[in-house]
Amino acid sequence: MSFRFDALDEALRSLGAVLERRGTPYGVLVVGGSSLLLLRLIDRPTADLDVIGLAEDGTYHKVEQLPEPLVAAALQVAEALDLGEKWLNTGPASLMDFGLPAGWGERITVRRYGALEVHIPSRVDLICFKLYAAVDRGPKDKHYQDLQALQPTRDELLDAARWSVTHDPSEGFRQELRQCLASFGVEVSDDDL
Repeated sequence: MSFRFDALDEALRSLGAVLERRGTPYGVLVVGGSSLLLLRLIDRPTADLDVIGLAEDGTYHKVEQLPEPLVAAALQVAEALDLGEKWLNTGPASLMDFGLPAGWGERITVRRYGALEVHIPSRVDLICFKLYAAVDRGPKDKHYQDLQALQPTRDELLDAARWSVTHDPSEGFRQELRQCLASFGVEVSDDDL
């Protein structure tokens, strides 16, 4: 199973309609390739929609497990559209453990699909997440390719690098981070991070 924009849009519209019929509205904070796809920043297919938080009363809460009504609705959509059971999941929710980039909540884009609100971080915040993932996975990985597609500036990469080291301050990560940045033509010292 993989999504292009139209298939992902259809799945979200279907999910929003199911939630509306059941009277169970939800707001989800999403990241990953699907968030880039929803913002039309990439065109590659993605496998799933990564939920890291729930939006409630103007705030966001980390979610490690989706609420049962949302899971049931997502399973109904999966069955109807022949999607995998995990098309909606909480894979990278640990991103919220050490905090998201400063000001991220003010840059959110909200898409409404019936009783479903999808909260999508901005391009600059997605650069942070993609750099963090690309450092761990290397230049042949989809995260690195997504980062290339975002065409980050030097300043955007430096900001993303500074955020990334708040999630992994180890010297090994810093070394890999410097190599990743160098592949984008950005040379840094420890003082830059």
